[in-house]
Amino acid sequence: MVTMSSSKNYVVEVVGVSKSYISGGREVEVLKDISFEVGREFVSIIGPSGCGKSTLLRIIAGVEKPSRGRVVFNLNRKPIIGFVFQFPTLLPWMTVLDNVILPLIATGVEKSSAIEKARMTLKVVGLGGFEDFYPSELSGGMKQRVNIARALAIEPDVLLMDEPFSNLDPLTAENLRSEVLDIWLSSILPVKSIIMVTHNVEEAVIMSDKVIILSPRPARVLKIVDVNIPRPRNRKMPEVQEMVDKVYEYVS
Repeated sequence: MVTMSSSKNYVVEVVGVSKSYISGGREVEVLKDISFEVGREFVSIIGPSGCGKSTLLRIIAGVEKPSRGRVVFNLNRKPIIGFVFQFPTLLPWMTVLDNVILPLIATGVEKSSAIEKARMTLKVVGLGGFEDFYPSELSGGMKQRVNIARALAIEPDVLLMDEPFSNLDPLTAENLRSEVLDIWLSSILPVKSIIMVTHNVEEAVIMSDKVIILSPRPARVLKIVDVNIPRPRNRKMPEVQEMVDKVYEYVS
């Protein structure tokens, strides 16, 4: 259940969220009593494969219901949520511009305004001039940029990302991480919070203000680690390596 509030200084609160499925005639518990708060910050969620990280993200997005618990948004209106999938889910028969326009039109934005917003967002992610290209003409990194532009074009309050860099080559992934952080830190777009699911501990430490560590299934919150390292960060910084080691202690 997703509810709205306007009484606290966080943006999102996950309160006692549990999720179970029926499989083979028996109940399988995936998430168990998950609680945490997200302010105006970048938060990463890490944990073992199959522990329910993506399920938790879908519950926050409101596309899946928890068995128990709730998600509270500290807004006085319905939240706008952008979602970046692990794989670019682009429609191959549409141009880059049309793919980015699609969610804007779906939410009732007038076409001329949608085109303007889409063009602006494509410039922000470094794809100005590629509006008339088709997905088949793009590299993997460019497709993921379109994926990110489509999520940002609706000007979300909260941006959810499900392992957005995991299928890119290391150099492309590093560049795209840096670009996403630059967009986030510049406040070019009105994104209040970013919540990212990742398996990459180093990625989580370099990008995040806070790392939420989940246990094996049924997932519980093992630890919430604040990353108080000045930006910009890189993997060679002793503070980053120390924090990566600290997070690994909880993950393992």
